Amino acid sequence: MLARTAFAAYLALSPVAHARVVSADPVDHTPHVLDGIVNAIALVGSTVVVGGSFSEVSDARRTETLTRTNLFAFDLTTGRILEDFAPDPDGPVLALAPGAGGTVYVGGDFDGRLLRLSLADGRVSARFRPGVAGGNVTALARRGSKLYVGGDFAHPRTALARLDATTGAADPAFTVTPGHPRTPRVKVHALAVSKDRLVVDGSFTTLDGLPRPQLGVIDIGRTRAKVADWHSAAYEPACMEAFPSYVRGLDLSPDGKYFAVVTTGGALSGRNRLCDTTARFETYARGTRIKPTWVNHTGGDSLYAVQVTGKAVYVGGHQRWLDNPRGRDSAGPGAVPREGIGAIHPITGKALSWNPGRERGIGVKAFLAHREGLLVGSDTTRLGGEYHARIGMFPRP
Repeated sequence: MLARTAFAAYLALSPVAHARVVSADPVDHTPHVLDGIVNAIALVGSTVVVGGSFSEVSDARRTETLTRTNLFAFDLTTGRILEDFAPDPDGPVLALAPGAGGTVYVGGDFDGRLLRLSLADGRVSARFRPGVAGGNVTALARRGSKLYVGGDFAHPRTALARLDATTGAADPAFTVTPGHPRTPRVKVHALAVSKDRLVVDGSFTTLDGLPRPQLGVIDIGRTRAKVADWHSAAYEPACMEAFPSYVRGLDLSPDGKYFAVVTTGGALSGRNRLCDTTARFETYARGTRIKPTWVNHTGGDSLYAVQVTGKAVYVGGHQRWLDNPRGRDSAGPGAVPREGIGAIHPITGKALSWNPGRERGIGVKAFLAHREGLLVGSDTTRLGGEYHARIGMFPRP
């Protein structure tokens, strides 16, 4: 039993490669979030933890409604909502990461900003004291004994930190600092970690004073973390004035060799700019003129979340189309309808035939690929033509 539990925890922490694209027919047993929005999903063993801004959830059959403030958990296989896990964060949950020993890290815009909670009873770990202050936590990724944290906080470091996963103490060997933001304050929107690389995006234009407009790669495979020799100007051009910083979600491939970035930005900025796009980049490219391997345009609709499984690059937002470089809030030549959710071929950069559809709303804010399929979190109630309020799952075929 111990070996099985340890293996499940390992799976939850590791990138998941799928041999095939997931089914377009969602499973029927996931619970429902009855209001608000889902911002983050984590898997701890066989328990799914869901965070966002909401107040009520129900079982899959909608026979029982439970009060859950911004955070709840359910069994991956049965959909049963955990009765004893009912924390009450006083603000939105924006980021989650699995912890060891049946725990989960919770970040967001609430008192404390970053907590470690027991899934057994929702209690806060008194030993974990990260001291995050002066802003919110928007991104989390754990690798082994280290927890990477991004946001717009001021302490223990500016916007980006590496913490001891047990105590929360800031790692003195990680001092990479984002700077010169395109917005009033520097913010890390998303991050992803592999064995020796940390990829980050956000409103910054420098990392440790080196030019890294909105996107950078950090070498963590050495004693002291260092900004990698990886510089792309792809996100240097401006999009619409309302989006001074327009990068959003990112995810590394299971083997860590490449990653994908999704953006917002506006429809009228020109086809050669990466506004409202998905782009693939090679992690170990070197130099100052790194360009995306491919770019897929929505034609003017925002993307917020991305998940790479090897066979597909899943993207979500409130898009209407993919393969739409000539679209201007319209379907240009070659555009394919992909309402609210879609999948892109990781090699060609073209939309795959997978097209379950979802009610658009604000958009998908969270994906989580796991051994059984793909979890999706958003603000709407229709997924794959069925009622799945704000959380749903596409199984592996």
